[in-house]
This record gives sequence, structure tokens and C-alpha cells, in this order.
Amino acid sequence: MSKEVLMANRRSPSIFDLPPDPVEEERLDQQAEAEIDAGLGVPHERVREWLIRRGKGEKIPPPT
Repeated sequence: MSKEVLMANRRSPSIFDLPPDPVEEERLDQQAEAEIDAGLGVPHERVREWLIRRGKGEKIPPPT
């Protein structure tokens, strides 16, 4: 007599399954804009150059 093994067919919940919170998204957008205005962002070109070099196998720290 064989035993039937039931496998869970449920996937783990994801943060992407939650509905967006428009108030929180607006707050985070404003925070990000303030950081960029304060000069705390990394220019796109520096990030791009870093990614290209990493893609070539160079072990370099991310731009700051």
C-alpha cells in the first residue's frame, strides 16, 4: 500500500502582492527628490561607467 504525499501548492506572499499606498509612495518620492536636490545622488554617467566596468569583470566599489 503506497502513501500519497501532498505537496503544498501555495507560493510565499510577496511585497508585490500588496496594493500600493499612494500616500507612502508620494512621501518616498518627495524624500528622494529632496536627497537629489541636496546633492546626495550619484550622477547617471558615473553609475553607467561603473556598471560597464563591472560587466567587464573589474572588481571596483560602487560610485559614491
